[in-house]
Amino acid sequence: MSKVLSAHSVSVDGYITGRNPRAGHGLGDGGVLFDWYFGGDTPSQVFDGFKLSEASAPLFDSLAARVGAMVAGRNTYEDSERFGGGSPVPNARLVLLSHDQIEVSDQQTLVTTGIEDAIAQARELAQGKDVGLMGGGVLAAALKAGLVDEIVLHQVPVLLGGGRPFFQELPEHVRLNLVEVVPALGVTHLHYEVRR
Repeated sequence: MSKVLSAHSVSVDGYITGRNPRAGHGLGDGGVLFDWYFGGDTPSQVFDGFKLSEASAPLFDSLAARVGAMVAGRNTYEDSERFGGGSPVPNARLVLLSHDQIEVSDQQTLVTTGIEDAIAQARELAQGKDVGLMGGGVLAAALKAGLVDEIVLHQVPVLLGGGRPFFQELPEHVRLNLVEVVPALGVTHLHYEVRR
């Protein structure tokens, strides 16, 4: 069965955006969390225009290549300008999890009945590949439901002091096993498995 994973750029103090994220400015003010996408000299094999460091490229590309569908929440969706009608990951379908009925493109699927149904739909669309989670609310809901297999933190050495936090309140501790640490230019990649 495919795995469910979340891989996000995050500040040392746990934010996935700067202050004031909004449509057209999804990273908020002072958006430095993705500078490492363009700070190297190794072109990504998955994302056109990304120039990663030699250490970041293999890890980043292998994670992106695993994903066949993404589940995103409404805030992330709107702040990212609805991903231009597509998905944040090339060649991966997008499942939008929302409480409201809204119009989506024919490349996107709307689910309004909860995280379990959104992940089930994403698994079907992924055709055997893994399912990625995008956004703190989606990750928290999936962790509460016991559906997350892996978490990758692309930790950027900055204290933002505010913004949208990655980890939201959970009903209990979630234990992790550290799988891999990759120090790189402008980022440290921390790959964890969720303990069952």
